[in-house]
Amino acid sequence: MSDRAVKKVVLAYSGGLDTSIILKWLQTEYGAEVVTFTADLGQGEELEPARKKAELLGIKPENIFIEDLREEFVRDYVFPMFRANTVYEGQYLLGTSIARPLIAKKQIEIARRVGADAVCHGATGKGNDQVRFELGYYALEPDIHVIAPWREWDFKSREALLAFAENHQIPISKDKRGEAPFSVDANLLHSSSEGKVLEDPAVEAPEFVHQRTISPEAAPDTPTVFTMDFEKGDPVAIDGHRLSPAQLLTKLNQLGHDNGVGRLDLVENRFVGMKSRGVYETPGGTILLAAHRGIESITLDRGAMHLKDELMPKYASLVYNGFWFSPEREMLQAAIDQSQQLVTGRVTVKLYKGNVSIIGRESPFSLYDQDLVTFEEGAVAYDHRDAAGFIKLNALRLRVAAKRDRKLANPE
Repeated sequence: MSDRAVKKVVLAYSGGLDTSIILKWLQTEYGAEVVTFTADLGQGEELEPARKKAELLGIKPENIFIEDLREEFVRDYVFPMFRANTVYEGQYLLGTSIARPLIAKKQIEIARRVGADAVCHGATGKGNDQVRFELGYYALEPDIHVIAPWREWDFKSREALLAFAENHQIPISKDKRGEAPFSVDANLLHSSSEGKVLEDPAVEAPEFVHQRTISPEAAPDTPTVFTMDFEKGDPVAIDGHRLSPAQLLTKLNQLGHDNGVGRLDLVENRFVGMKSRGVYETPGGTILLAAHRGIESITLDRGAMHLKDELMPKYASLVYNGFWFSPEREMLQAAIDQSQQLVTGRVTVKLYKGNVSIIGRESPFSLYDQDLVTFEEGAVAYDHRDAAGFIKLNALRLRVAAKRDRKLANPE
């Protein structure tokens, strides 16, 4: 425990066993007044039990905050990230990473509102989330005191945690008395499963691990086809029906679920240095990524598109590593957002047994010129003879290098 005295602390509280133990530990070890914050990010769980459990553990009603952040999450975090076509290490759509800065931001806002001098999270000392939460805290409130119980307390085993819970009358559901088969984190963008039965990367994940999708093999034998409309890089409608950001992602999630879309079994490189195996499901996000690239394919200039692709891995690393509030991420976001000003139009999407195909694209700002690309005679904007000079100019350096190499190989 830190030597610094803490009077009031805002805890990121799920209502689960671990954060309930943390709540009581803060009261007993720090003697601090605890304020709980529970975020609804679309994880699919009823949140009122968290309120009741916090009250049961002695938290005053005015110190319990439960907020529905689904619209803000999708509008201000998920959609900006997808404008960049963000993928970490070629596969991961960053469903857990993108939720952490919003939670951190709300904790700091609540801390200011209630006059708290500390914030607390339940992330372990081996994972990425401790970094993401704390970088967010410090970026928004440089002098805030951060409490990370998993790095501070003396509990050495699950049994010790359960004994602490029983000693302090913390309710323990029966399924929590044994080892969980794996841990799950979920929000409106994805579900993430890690640990226990998934720790051996050589063993296929059991089907029961999957939370958000049916298996591709069980998906319908007929494809699902629909349209998605974009305005300035963000999706706004499905089949012509305008939806709010959270409503639209929810709809995409259902479409993806029904067609077995969005499963990923990944071994990734954590920021803290170790490798980790996870099973991720991002049904709506997988569809959105394909659709966004589809509309960009006809509205983005080649140079802008290729530059975006070069910048994306850096952007993805910043999100994954917790630097959402960094100046460099904001600089990249400004460039990305500028590129999206004319990324407006409609794509037609086909889903079939785990696959996403873009089968149609149209936009009032399309750069696709059928007169230019046609193989038919009569196109006046392109003279085939111009290609000869273009090729010779691009070949000049290759020809010079080839002549040099020929001399080196055959000296006189």
